[in-house]
Amino acid sequence: MSTSCVLWKLSETMFVLFTLVMGVSAFVLQPVEPRVTAGNCQFRGKHFKSYFKVEGEPVILRCPQVRSWSWASSSAHINLTWRKNDSTGLVPEEQTRVRVQDGALWMLPVLQGDSGTYICTVRNASYCDEMSIELKVFEKTEASLPFMSYPQILILASSGSLVCPELSEFTHDKTDTKLQWYKDSVPLDQDSEKFVSMRGNTRLIISNVSVEDAGYYTCVMKFAYEGKQYNVTRNIELRVNKRQEEKIPVIISPHQTILASLGSKLTIPCKVFLGTGTQSTTMLWWLANNTNIESTYQGGRVTEGPRQEYTENNENYIEVPLIFDPVIKEDLNMDFKCVVFNTLSFQTLRTTVKEAATFSWKIALAPLSLILLVLGGIWIHRRYKRKNRKSCALAMLKTVGQDFRSHSRNKKEMK
Repeated sequence: MSTSCVLWKLSETMFVLFTLVMGVSAFVLQPVEPRVTAGNCQFRGKHFKSYFKVEGEPVILRCPQVRSWSWASSSAHINLTWRKNDSTGLVPEEQTRVRVQDGALWMLPVLQGDSGTYICTVRNASYCDEMSIELKVFEKTEASLPFMSYPQILILASSGSLVCPELSEFTHDKTDTKLQWYKDSVPLDQDSEKFVSMRGNTRLIISNVSVEDAGYYTCVMKFAYEGKQYNVTRNIELRVNKRQEEKIPVIISPHQTILASLGSKLTIPCKVFLGTGTQSTTMLWWLANNTNIESTYQGGRVTEGPRQEYTENNENYIEVPLIFDPVIKEDLNMDFKCVVFNTLSFQTLRTTVKEAATFSWKIALAPLSLILLVLGGIWIHRRYKRKNRKSCALAMLKTVGQDFRSHSRNKKEMK
């Protein structure tokens, strides 16, 4: 066999080995996770909820990306900073009026000049993201009540209760919580037959609701911190509706199991069918391990979305979504429950979040790459093998021809 044929066989073997090595490396090699550099942060948008506060009162804002209870255990690995959108400087951690404490933004007290957009940045060695919160501070006047009030509804000629909202940051000892209630700035007699409020409870019970009970209510709680006393005020606008025809509500979603990928955003709607019944008197909310969502996820990573009321084919529906931003491993062990209530029925529907099987295009394409490489190698091998056979055959014919001519020449000379 000629030297060119031997060299071709050797190069052909080297190509096949190279093809196999590249195919195997597609399965074995994994990309190295890049470290986050300064300024390379993912902005996740504005938090859906704006905060309306009264001037002169304490305000505590939690970073939407981090739950308060997980901050203590992970603070050694997370760098959390706050800044105001119209300022380049960070909020200090020193004991000033505006400070960062335990990962939260504290204002003791808040002033009207503090109104604006605040950005929370969460960073570790390999990840960084930002999210903004809108804060609006109003002067304590009657003109500002419509902007700062939480609307609540009670039914005429029935008994119901008002809830003093968003006190979890100031009520760590709930048994000692004491509220003073006001109606149109006049203190209420909370031990009367009409109004009842008990220590340790954030509700005001109203008996035999009348049209005259509608209006603005104020709940005030005392909060002591660093030797100073502050008032925490919440305003409620009570609307009194006439009793309407009610139907037994039926929860038609969510499913028993919801599949989600860790790190992704997830929305689970709780949809309730009411038929032709009224929407306003039916209450709908979510629980996590039999605790309300706001208390379980104080950092705001998991929240209840806004209530939606709509009609399809002359039939009424209400819906409240449960929003995960994002889903993490701890959510897989939670018992989530959608709860619907009206005067005719009380129903719950459980659901759990399970981790979905992850799909990677890199893993999926690796076998395809290997197959293409092997097929390409086989095609090239066959093509050049045919060429090589032809060239080798021609070389052999040439050699035979030369030998034949040489033999003929020698034969003639011998004659």
